Amino acid sequence: MKYEIIVIDNASHDGTVEVLNKDFPQVRKILNKENAGYGTANNQGLKIAKGKYCLMLNSDIDALNGSLEKLFAFAKEHPKSFVGGKLYNEDGSLQPSCGPMFTLWYVFLMLFAQADELHITRYSPDTVKRVGWVSGACLLGTKKAFYDVGLFDQSIFMYMDEIEFLYRAGKKDYKVWFTPDARFIHTGAASSGNKRSPVKNIFRGLMFFYRKHYSPVAVMLLKFMLTVKAYIVIAIGRLMKKQDLVQIYEEGLQLVYS
Repeated sequence: MKYEIIVIDNASHDGTVEVLNKDFPQVRKILNKENAGYGTANNQGLKIAKGKYCLMLNSDIDALNGSLEKLFAFAKEHPKSFVGGKLYNEDGSLQPSCGPMFTLWYVFLMLFAQADELHITRYSPDTVKRVGWVSGACLLGTKKAFYDVGLFDQSIFMYMDEIEFLYRAGKKDYKVWFTPDARFIHTGAASSGNKRSPVKNIFRGLMFFYRKHYSPVAVMLLKFMLTVKAYIVIAIGRLMKKQDLVQIYEEGLQLVYS
């Protein structure tokens, strides 16, 4: 399989650039002076990529034996599609990496019915499945498809970026597939830095997504659900004297109305 590797370095300070220059001089590099975010970095790579297919991979992901070949073989058998693989944590446990699109119903289940934990809104099936979204840590499509959808929205720094992109893909009749035969280890932290809590980013991402793609009534209902969720957790946090939890959801609540 012929391929090229493009690395977009988002102002790392861990010696990545030095290692690339010394040991992998053939790798094409774009060195950003600051962390440009997931979508912007992917777009930078897509704009200079020469191949028919483009695979978005996070810096903290490793492909298990034969997985890249299996992912590409699946993509070739499923034209006009985007494809993701099965992700595992470093300890070998499953990492839910796909799910349905975040309609109001699924957002409600996620916020109030522990749907993530019950594998309703995030899951990792053992069979091929057509889904609403797959993790942006491993996302394959043709370069033409990425451009046809309109590339990633660069105003989303992190969280909901691949979901927003794949929502637009669905509107253009692209299918999104999950294949368990392509397996990857995803440590989940190396690219995102300080992950004190994803709550703020999820609240911000959901609000952006709904304001961009849904009706004012849907936005109002989302605001209501996020507000109720925040007040419930804030009340519990105060009762249990967990000030960090209170602060996180207070900040998330501010984002809902900003």
